[in-house]
Amino acid sequence: MKIYFGSDFHLGVPDHATSLEREKSICRWLEMAAEDATEIYLMGDIFDFWFEYKKAVPKGFVRLLGTIASITDRGIPVTVFKGNHDMWMFGYLEEECGVKTVSDELIIERNNKTLFLHHGDGLGPGEPGYKILRKIFRSHPCQWLFGFLHPNLGISIASALSKKSRIQQKGRYETYLGDDKEYLTRFSKEYLLQRHIDYFVFGHRHLALDIALNEKSRYVNLGEWMHEKKYAVFDGDTLKLLAWENKK
Repeated sequence: MKIYFGSDFHLGVPDHATSLEREKSICRWLEMAAEDATEIYLMGDIFDFWFEYKKAVPKGFVRLLGTIASITDRGIPVTVFKGNHDMWMFGYLEEECGVKTVSDELIIERNNKTLFLHHGDGLGPGEPGYKILRKIFRSHPCQWLFGFLHPNLGISIASALSKKSRIQQKGRYETYLGDDKEYLTRFSKEYLLQRHIDYFVFGHRHLALDIALNEKSRYVNLGEWMHEKKYAVFDGDTLKLLAWENKK
């Protein structure tokens, strides 16, 4: 059993050339994973912006979409989580690439191990402003209204907003704030009071982490691919956080 996890590719930023090189690296990683993968999970923010209009999708990303389609055609399941940057998936990736999309959490059991999977946005205490925006952006009226904007205008607006994103800040280095201040760590510990989970797997935080919550449970964050390239592999017993070395 080999289950691969990757997250926060943020394709589309900061510019076309840089994004294209990152996309090629991601495709090489996916092809490597497909050699022995039983499942692949892409845990959100694959694109820095994604909105499926009725007759159009954002330009680009053909290498990634083709690679994913090739993998699912071989019978390897690929699951894509909606992140806070690419939550507007309405069926195109399922139809064209054969993936399964997940809006919130997914709990899976493999080989007597339980894994809690989620992009990571909106969980735990804090971020009340974002949680309100998340509900608005995910509401059908908001999506319906945005769909009336011409794609050139809609994508331009999204690109302008994206420039303020923390992933775009050059030289930004995330640091762990401590168990009491990290929302996902607190969420995981509180969730363990209700149910045992062997591994919590998240993205969103932009900081690769592997934290022991107790003697039997761990919290793993997959980091991001703009400043570092990390992924995780579950072999049926242990989940390991690894670095993708084949960057060129």
